[in-house]
Amino acid sequence: MLITHDTRCALDTVVDLVNTAPEDDAAPDGLPDVAALEDFVRNHEISDVGVLSEFDLSAVRKIRGRFASVFAAPEARAAAALINDLVAAAGTTPQLTDHDGYDWHVHYFAPGASVADHLAADCGMALAFFVVAGEQERLRRCEAPDCRRAFVDLSRNRSRRYCDSRTCGNRLHVAAYRARRKEAAG
Repeated sequence: MLITHDTRCALDTVVDLVNTAPEDDAAPDGLPDVAALEDFVRNHEISDVGVLSEFDLSAVRKIRGRFASVFAAPEARAAAALINDLVAAAGTTPQLTDHDGYDWHVHYFAPGASVADHLAADCGMALAFFVVAGEQERLRRCEAPDCRRAFVDLSRNRSRRYCDSRTCGNRLHVAAYRARRKEAAG
């Protein structure tokens, strides 16, 4: 599957956005305030965003939950319905642009759109490309029992199971190794 630079950036952004949500009531929110949202926007180089407010923070948290539902969708039809709702509500207006030193690419958000609509449109379309290509199963959650982080499996054979093989994957492999050694010594 060919993934353009702007689609890859949108995928990274939506994964990072979904992963800012607290995993339970005791966990902290990764977007606790407007300053954190401003950092998120700056770190992901989200263009054409004006001054952010509490309203923007609330709206972004709302679409974050809707994006999380896409990653949890059991099949393509459910994911498509969720994505369609997100993109339609954002009022997409595709336009070609070549800003900030990047070659031509498509922005799906309307000029002057809120940050939430911007994210819903661009990230929603990036996820839509996966559904259209029959690759919805690549939108996953980490299989480590103590981690539910979202990720996009871009491995050639769709075999990635963990959000990060160096942390979650390694931790589980070490635990399995220790359990086998303990059983053998048993």
